[in-house]
Amino acid sequence: MICKILMPEFLSKSNNLTQSQAAIGVFDSGVGGISVLQHIHSLLPHEHLIYVADSKHAPYGNKTPAEITERCFALADFLIAKNVKALVVACNTATAAAIDDMREKYTLPIIGMEPAVKPAAEASKNGIVGVLATTGTLKSAQFAALLESYGRNVKVVTQACVGLVECVERGELGAENTKALIRQYCAPLLAEGADTIVLGCTHYPFVRDVIAEVVGKKVSLIDTGAAVAKQLKRQLEESDLLNAFNQPGEVQFFTNSSAENANKVIEMLWGKSAEVGCL
Repeated sequence: MICKILMPEFLSKSNNLTQSQAAIGVFDSGVGGISVLQHIHSLLPHEHLIYVADSKHAPYGNKTPAEITERCFALADFLIAKNVKALVVACNTATAAAIDDMREKYTLPIIGMEPAVKPAAEASKNGIVGVLATTGTLKSAQFAALLESYGRNVKVVTQACVGLVECVERGELGAENTKALIRQYCAPLLAEGADTIVLGCTHYPFVRDVIAEVVGKKVSLIDTGAAVAKQLKRQLEESDLLNAFNQPGEVQFFTNSSAENANKVIEMLWGKSAEVGCL
């Protein structure tokens, strides 16, 4: 990757901005959270957005909660130094490991992720729900609490998807090795009869088409990106922090990836050209 030192235009004017005009900070263990960023940008097109991909340390799923919390603090500090008005932890594993500690440490609104067990349980017709997620998410106390709250009346079948995050990080969305992993990980869920599958990692929506092809049209796929965007909007409204200016918001990206194609992967997932700076 060719590293650029980036000073977004709206950041260079930050001294003259009101708090409501400040950017929203969004971060993930890597590029997966761009799937959430798309929902946020669609729902709140006038908001400035700063996205940080911690790809150097991806995936988070095999790290300890303490290691993940340390990374979340570092990313939050980076974004807060840029005067963001809210933080979105666009990572299920990071949310499970660190969001309580983050909310104790920081005073600005912080929105996290959680696997969509509740809507999946409500949507399932046969009462069998599958969950594709990282090992870290599935082992978390947060996920156990979700099952306790919303999984009592359904059978929940979980599957850790080791290696799938890395495929998305490399931009190998339709590659044969990616398809092979998806077939491998979906097979146990289908064997149990799951008619609804939760995409429990923000990287997975980028291979949604492949997953849909593998599981077939009768199986519903659910992720939480849209719900997170709506929750962010509600919190901004409650805090009187929505940007009232009727102009398109700027979107800037930062990454610490050492991959030569890091910029291209971000642009491919974002769906348009992107300014990418160094974390």
